[in-house]
Amino acid sequence: MTATATLLDGIVAHRVTTPRLTANVLERPSDGATDTVVFVHGNVSSSLFFQPLMRELPAHLRALAIDLRGFGESETLPVDATRGVRDFSDDVASVLDELGIASAHLVGWSMGAGVLMQLMIDRPELVTTATLEAPVSPYGFGGTGHSGVLLTPDAAGTGGGAANPDFVARIDAGDTGDEAQTSPRAVYRSSYVKHPESIAHEDLWVASMLSTKTGETNYPGDLVASENWPGFGAGTRGVLNTMAPTHFDTTGIVDIAAKPPVLWIHGTDDAIVSDASFFDLNYLGKLGVVPGWPGDEVAPPQPMKQQMREVLARYRDAGGEITELELPDCGHAPHLDRPAEFRAALLEHIAR
Repeated sequence: MTATATLLDGIVAHRVTTPRLTANVLERPSDGATDTVVFVHGNVSSSLFFQPLMRELPAHLRALAIDLRGFGESETLPVDATRGVRDFSDDVASVLDELGIASAHLVGWSMGAGVLMQLMIDRPELVTTATLEAPVSPYGFGGTGHSGVLLTPDAAGTGGGAANPDFVARIDAGDTGDEAQTSPRAVYRSSYVKHPESIAHEDLWVASMLSTKTGETNYPGDLVASENWPGFGAGTRGVLNTMAPTHFDTTGIVDIAAKPPVLWIHGTDDAIVSDASFFDLNYLGKLGVVPGWPGDEVAPPQPMKQQMREVLARYRDAGGEITELELPDCGHAPHLDRPAEFRAALLEHIAR
């Protein structure tokens, strides 16, 4: 399915060629806009997910959403995970530079929030305000305890090997059905949102997920053997390895000189980013889903939200402004589960 077949009324797509890549950028055009909002999507998704929110923003805001490399309609390029998410954040910066956008209000969702935090560190002048929606922990995804301490030197159980191979195969095959629990549609319903039955455009969200390019250099990435449970560690290539704690660390936001105001929005029932994540192999091991779990002393579940709260508290103590909005009865995509509250909080944040 092409980008033009998945665009909602009022949204247009552009190809933006930079020295780094050719990126697909969605836009809700607005004559006379005085500010720009830029949306950065998360893993196994694309800019398509932001269209309803973009259409509902007031006319004084120019709304853009960028497909990351290997997602949506952007160019498929290899991902060097040893740089953390910098391949992605450098791409976003290159698009903003090419479009002549000196500074914007940035919204990052899930992995995209990690990309935004990295952008705050490397190109802080581009970020007027930062909105972190269901953000990956500043210490990465999986493999750490309190205060981000590595549980094993090789980040066992994280990275490319942590993806469900049947889910990856179904993405590769373009599976749009819901018969299997590992189909993209079933995963969207069980993990992305809390109330899929009340959210429109489900076929569009599935098409967005299926735009993910698979392989060792894209999603999910490679892996290495490990002597530690569950038998593999983080590799050096591909999407999931960018968030492995051996490569990813955005706690440097605490030390940036000019700190943009930060809005942290998350749902109480997030199945992906939580202190009991169903995508954290240590938590699944504790539940008995993954056999051989060595116990809490060796492989405790990652306290993802506790870590986020801790780092944002340090950001505030260092002079930054933090606003937290925790939405009850809400999953991993608050902009879909609770669109009115999300939009109101975003506009208030921008207005400040």
